[in-house]
Amino acid sequence: MSLAENTDFTAATPDLIKAAADAAHDLVAAAKVSVRAMVSADGKLSPELLERHQRATHGLAWFATYENALRQLADYGERMSGEGRFGETEDLVTGIAAAEYAAQIAGGIPMSQVEIVRLEDLGLGEAERAAFLTDAVKELIATRNTPDTRAALVERMTQQDGSSTVGDAGVDEMMEQIRTEMRRFGDQEVTPHAHEWHLANAYIPMEIIEKMSELGVFGLTIPEEFGGLGLGKEAMCVVSEELSRAYIGVGSLGTRSEIAAELILGGGTDAQKNDYLPRIASGEIIPTAVFTEPNTGSDLASLKTRAVREGDTYRLTGQKTWITHPVRADLMTVLARTNPDEKGYRGLSMFLAEKPRGDDDNPFPADGMTGGEIEVLGYRGMKEFDISFDGFEVPASNLLGEEEGQGFKQLMQTFESARIQTAARAIGVAQAALDLGMRYATERTQFGKAIVAFPRISDKLAMMAAEIMAARQLTYFSAREKDEGRRCDLEAGMAKLLGARVAWANADNALQIHGGNGFALEYPVSRVLCDARILNIFEGAAEIQAQVIARRLLD
Repeated sequence: MSLAENTDFTAATPDLIKAAADAAHDLVAAAKVSVRAMVSADGKLSPELLERHQRATHGLAWFATYENALRQLADYGERMSGEGRFGETEDLVTGIAAAEYAAQIAGGIPMSQVEIVRLEDLGLGEAERAAFLTDAVKELIATRNTPDTRAALVERMTQQDGSSTVGDAGVDEMMEQIRTEMRRFGDQEVTPHAHEWHLANAYIPMEIIEKMSELGVFGLTIPEEFGGLGLGKEAMCVVSEELSRAYIGVGSLGTRSEIAAELILGGGTDAQKNDYLPRIASGEIIPTAVFTEPNTGSDLASLKTRAVREGDTYRLTGQKTWITHPVRADLMTVLARTNPDEKGYRGLSMFLAEKPRGDDDNPFPADGMTGGEIEVLGYRGMKEFDISFDGFEVPASNLLGEEEGQGFKQLMQTFESARIQTAARAIGVAQAALDLGMRYATERTQFGKAIVAFPRISDKLAMMAAEIMAARQLTYFSAREKDEGRRCDLEAGMAKLLGARVAWANADNALQIHGGNGFALEYPVSRVLCDARILNIFEGAAEIQAQVIARRLLD
């Protein structure tokens, strides 16, 4: 008898996951009290103690992320059950994911390959562990992530005509139509060429960008009054996931348009909105984000690039680094210091700096601007550059909002969306890794049978699928919160933190499934591994992301 025929088993899974989420909530509440006591002095959070106890504070972030992932898996199960969409596959994948995460909460969560954070690191111990391990949680761990359930999930995956996507994503019909259209575009126009582009370190062809413009990718969330489609962040997740599944470079082309549009919508004047938003939406303008500087990284308060006003013009001088796709960009969103006497964030302003498009022979055909390419392992197709400004001119009317000192505040307004989109890109990369691993495991034979028949291979595939489901539900929940106008920086950060780890783990496991062939550049899994590695670094390195989450939890 299949698990689906055992209706009591299937119907009970969302309830067991909800019980685990409730138990995790109580555990995290106790952890907050314990960690807050570690990092407080005179009743206030101490920066020195927060740094000294980073393992505890960052561990708290991970425990809270797991709690939220369990909550979203439970809500997904309840929602799908109510709509008659919770079948055997959904039961298997959510049960495996939730059981594994519950077991890790009790035994130790991997913050990285060499850092396992345990309850003891948070000042908790056996009493709290015993309180978490209720009868329902024990049942979840004992019955939902077993050799049989993992084998059953992989068996269903092998019956899906080459698709390794498992379980209903939980979005509505319109979102699924968007997903189908983007997947078709990716399968036909991107995937067959992505590895060739990667190996040649070539730009994504302009024809691809033009087709993306026709599909509305660059105006996806821009309001209709400015020529966009007026959709929400959930649609952004669907599009980003599917395009990144085909190739992360293509999935990331829309990121800079999203950031630029959100900056202008949130802080621009009416004239700036009417000028730039329609051209961004149509794809006429390709933007790039110019924020990071050498030796600053995530420490934006230390930015040194100067913008000095001379009449109706600002002159920009300084160094920027890790600028994505700047050569072919028409518009730079540049963060610079307009008030040198105002230290920290308050002296920063945002500029909409136009530039001519360049090419490999003449990357920056503009006065006061030079740059050099940074060669990278992965995340190719757009190219990374160092940029130097030396008196580069920007009209004063292109100061965002035409008000100095608002740059960091304006940028902060984009962080939620940027991290949600990065989480969606991570899911796409994780799914690409699973696609490749599943295909290879079913085609490769050893000792007279396909290697998918070996438990250590099928177990990897099952866990890859399960973690994708957990990360996807957390990410899409964050997007819906954003669409409802609710603050979601905490949830967005958690989605990015978990999604990036899942992408790297899936890529690593997919390569392992390929064995020696995975180490050969001719196999696409080698590219996916390189692409996955950046996700734990950009839009906030994992350590910074955990710190931000912990501060929000402890405030």
